[in-house]
Amino acid sequence: MSDTTEKKLFLLDGHALVYRAHFAFINRPLINSKGINTSAMMGFTRTLWDLMKNQNPTHLAVVFDPDGPTFRNELAADYKAGREEQPEDIGVAFPYIHQILQGFNIPVIIIPNFEADDVIGTLAKQASKEGYEVYMVTPDKDYGQLVEDNIYMYKPSRMGNGIEILGVEEIKKKWDIQEPIQVIDLLALMGDKVDNIHGVPGIGPKTAAKFINLYGSVEGIYEHIDEIKGKNRERLIEHKAQADLSKLLATIDVNVPVQFSAEAYHINEFDYEHLTDIFRDLEFRTIANEILNTNPALEQNAPVSSQGDLFAQPTSNAPASAQKGGKRFSKPAAHAIADDHFENTEQDYHKVETSEERAGLIKKLGEQKIYAFDTETTSIDPTQALLVGMSFSWAAGEAYYVPVPEDRAECEAIVAEFAPLLADPNTEKVGQNLKYDMIVLERYGAPVGGTLLDTMVMHYLIHPDKRHSMDLLSEEYLNYKPIPIKELIGTGKKQLTMRDVPVDKVVDYACEDADITMRLYYALWPELEEEGLVELYNTIEAPLIPVLVNIELAGVNLDAKFLEDYSVVLTTQLKDIEKEIYAEAGSEFNIGSPKQIGEILFGRMEIPYKGSKTKTGQFKTDEATLQDVAVEFPIVKKILKYRSLSKLLGTYVDALPLLVNPETGRIHSSFNQTIAATGRLSSSNPNLQNIPMRTPEGAEIRKAFVPQDEDHVLLASDYSQIELRLVAALSGDEGMVNAFNEGRDIHTATAAIVFDVPFEEVDRTQRNQAKTINFAILYGAGSQRLMQELEISRQEASDLIKNYYERFAGLREFMKTSVETAKEEGYAMTLLGRKRTLRDINSRSSMSRALSERMAMNTPIQGTAADMIKIAMIRIDKALREGKFKTRMILQVHDELVFDTPKTEVDQVKPMIERLMREAIPNLSVPIVVETDLGGNWLEAH
Repeated sequence: MSDTTEKKLFLLDGHALVYRAHFAFINRPLINSKGINTSAMMGFTRTLWDLMKNQNPTHLAVVFDPDGPTFRNELAADYKAGREEQPEDIGVAFPYIHQILQGFNIPVIIIPNFEADDVIGTLAKQASKEGYEVYMVTPDKDYGQLVEDNIYMYKPSRMGNGIEILGVEEIKKKWDIQEPIQVIDLLALMGDKVDNIHGVPGIGPKTAAKFINLYGSVEGIYEHIDEIKGKNRERLIEHKAQADLSKLLATIDVNVPVQFSAEAYHINEFDYEHLTDIFRDLEFRTIANEILNTNPALEQNAPVSSQGDLFAQPTSNAPASAQKGGKRFSKPAAHAIADDHFENTEQDYHKVETSEERAGLIKKLGEQKIYAFDTETTSIDPTQALLVGMSFSWAAGEAYYVPVPEDRAECEAIVAEFAPLLADPNTEKVGQNLKYDMIVLERYGAPVGGTLLDTMVMHYLIHPDKRHSMDLLSEEYLNYKPIPIKELIGTGKKQLTMRDVPVDKVVDYACEDADITMRLYYALWPELEEEGLVELYNTIEAPLIPVLVNIELAGVNLDAKFLEDYSVVLTTQLKDIEKEIYAEAGSEFNIGSPKQIGEILFGRMEIPYKGSKTKTGQFKTDEATLQDVAVEFPIVKKILKYRSLSKLLGTYVDALPLLVNPETGRIHSSFNQTIAATGRLSSSNPNLQNIPMRTPEGAEIRKAFVPQDEDHVLLASDYSQIELRLVAALSGDEGMVNAFNEGRDIHTATAAIVFDVPFEEVDRTQRNQAKTINFAILYGAGSQRLMQELEISRQEASDLIKNYYERFAGLREFMKTSVETAKEEGYAMTLLGRKRTLRDINSRSSMSRALSERMAMNTPIQGTAADMIKIAMIRIDKALREGKFKTRMILQVHDELVFDTPKTEVDQVKPMIERLMREAIPNLSVPIVVETDLGGNWLEAH
């Protein structure tokens, strides 16, 4: 910490920061190998450490709310009533956080009958009088009333927005008041939903600030009540008692029985051993190494490993010839099996350079039924990467690295020596993200055959919501931290490629990758068996890998000239819209600046603004906010249009040509098998899933994707309403099943049933409402979402959903059973056995529980649709190869497959593709419909 003589005290609102940390990761929680959600612990620790590292406090304490009621509950029985039950994961987090604070030697303060803000307020006032600069660390707006000279609010960074420090002037500006103490009066009038402080109904922040600026306080307002006119006067008179009570509840008590102690709160050296134990228990690696290696106590009395790695295993009496200082793997207790692949073994890594050494390695490899392999290359893009070397391993601790020369012909000659082994259909190949290595090797003339055992894909099936990198898996399953790649190639502008690194330095890194991957296979396969996921792996995920290899290698042709011309068109449109916006606004401004847009629209032009402001006091100008007023105000509609066209131009029109592979002249998107927890494939570089189709300008981009030449055509086959058909089949709902079997438009049929009108008399409004309800039900959305999309009242939305479920009883029962089963089993499952763990399905927190319930309802549908198109892809790829067709599958987007097809093959492959897609999952109770189109570009074929 700093040696400064300044007296800087930081007081942390423990509960508020823990909750904030937990919900910051709510969509992708951090789960360790023990199944503990460590989001709150990690977020809190990161906030604390960033503060200590960057703000140089001299004194620090953390204050928590007490268990049970406080004095405010005696004033108002319903104070904080209706608050969400504390999520179970937060309850688990608090003891760990107290342990972490103990390790930092930071005092924890809890005063019975008083909330944290009362304690912090009291301590802040006391310390300020003793000459301290005090920072109250909290996201809670109530603390604004405490701000004065030398007392500040400190709001930690969130979502990359940076920290916010609020002094007297900032509080006055934020709330439009004359003194920070008036925050109390603001809260008394406008209320605080979070704490169930009622305030005066009908009086919001702006009106409250206006009256407080006129009359000084709540008491002043009532002294001049006769000067206030209209509805506000009636409201204030009617709710005076409530306003008085609200002010009492909103006032932070600064006379709590607690005494600031400079000695107790002074930052001391932390307890290295205690923090080491707690961080290891929580599996905090990166931040743990950062914190513990910064501890000044380390230099004096804390032993560390040679690399400063908290989680490295103890060194052994390894022989001098053993590489990497004799580090060892530990047998992971959670996956212990009787197999020597988990025994503690020294690492025996070899460089294989000469032709004789390669021949010896090839002979040994030929004797193996299973082995792991990995490639070292110059790029993360496998369609452009240059091969630097290959590594192999089949026994724990033993691995071999084969460097290859930069000369392409010489390199291919060496790869050719290994090609028969790699292609052997009778051996099992283990890899981490095998698709990458297979694409690289295929480009060098060595296609990979045999059984594919991909540890990344295995872990994805077992834990679809987690991350699957080899480093993380190694630490979780093997308790071993691999060599970071940045140690070899560095980072930033001076980053090298693996080709630039001396071979001797690459050997350990490359061998370790193959060695770890082999060990991971032996750890993951039993878990895959235990979870009943082996068949899903063997029949869908593993066979899909070579299919994706073929798709990515094929790539898609891009008409760069079309995009160049379209860029000019869009740029002209943007300039025209820009002029129109400036004319209506009366001045020029930066249309790309949300802040300036808000000031122009809602400030100067005084367009009605319904929402709350951002934390920095700005008007919100997100799409939802602007859409609310776009119909009435043309300038807003034009700004939305400008944004849309700008995104198209920057994200696609100008960006796509830059992604053309110079070697092939085609775009090779990467299809990701282990990203979406539902089982869906996603794509990147470019992300083809997000190319917009709802606007004509967005749809136009698909014209740039074209066949390879004039003798070919794009053929696109698309599942029609697949998720609705699957939910009908899975639920067995009579109304839905009959509608599909009779070939009726499902949305019209739904409208006829819900609104009780003849099919022929359903009007457009009823069909649109039915369509919205169908998809809302499909994705587990409630009345709130329906109310927004249909622009109807909440009651009308609730009635529609109620009526829908009454008419579709089979669907209602299916949804209900899906949730009940998930509550019992802890996961949702697709028709073919894909699982998605739902940790919060039985949570006391209604928000967390509702999210999990929605997943329980839609996972069987979305996941089954994902499995279905994967099966179709596998079978189509096989049929195209066996039939020796020249047609190539080049894209998979949502429920659509796109093929680059010779015109002479269309009549043969079109019915074959449609049939294989329809029959991917046989014997469903509803017909599966596949629609196919042909075209000279993707838009025509879609």
